[in-house]
Amino acid sequence: VQLQASGGGLVQAGGSLRLSCAASGRTLGSYGMGWFRQAPGKEREFVAGLSWNGGSTGYADSVKGRFTISRDNAKITVYLQMNSLKPEDTAVYYCTATGGKYSSEYIYWGQGTQVTVSS
Repeated sequence: VQLQASGGGLVQAGGSLRLSCAASGRTLGSYGMGWFRQAPGKEREFVAGLSWNGGSTGYADSVKGRFTISRDNAKITVYLQMNSLKPEDTAVYYCTATGGKYSSEYIYWGQGTQVTVSS
């Protein structure tokens, strides 16, 4: 599964961005999906996850209430809506997919998209 993330950019604190993630040549309906991020000098961290059937979501405490993960009805694109952005949200954001419906391990990774939040 090849994942392509897009939508990053430069935004002021308090602003919003929506990241998108699409898989080339297939739908994403059979995979759990997630977003991770990595800031300079820090380890990659979990941001948000969506179960393969869309029935459940999970978020890091640092983004709860501000970020929303979702998938379009055609199950082609997964989104991360980011509101009330803070400078500490600055990082490279990666979309990822699990090995399948019943797998909890993220094994497919996109190339990352840079999000920069200015104060």
